[in-house]
Amino acid sequence: MDSKSYTIEFTGYYQGQAYPLRTFENEYRNLMVLLTDKIFPEDFGQCGGMGRCGTCLVNILEQENNPADLYKNPQSKLRKMGMKKRETRLSCQIQINEILNKAEIEIFDNV
Repeated sequence: MDSKSYTIEFTGYYQGQAYPLRTFENEYRNLMVLLTDKIFPEDFGQCGGMGRCGTCLVNILEQENNPADLYKNPQSKLRKMGMKKRETRLSCQIQINEILNKAEIEIFDNV
């Protein structure tokens, strides 16, 4: 199947509001860029996706597939930040692909 023809749909939550999101594999560099483009969370992704600032934290609330398959660098940065919840991730390290389909993702409110 051509990756451009596969629609990826999931829900993002920010400040109590649900955002239905739709994209294609490789349309965005990572989840942080998509969330910044579609939802505009305040003070989100301040380092531009370098995995250094910790301002693009999300919780994976619901996912059908193996969440470990989503992440480039699963938890090394999060351990350094003191985060221990398995569901918490840096969105800049989440690749957008079919594994993200039907997921529910909550954006941390950094305000």
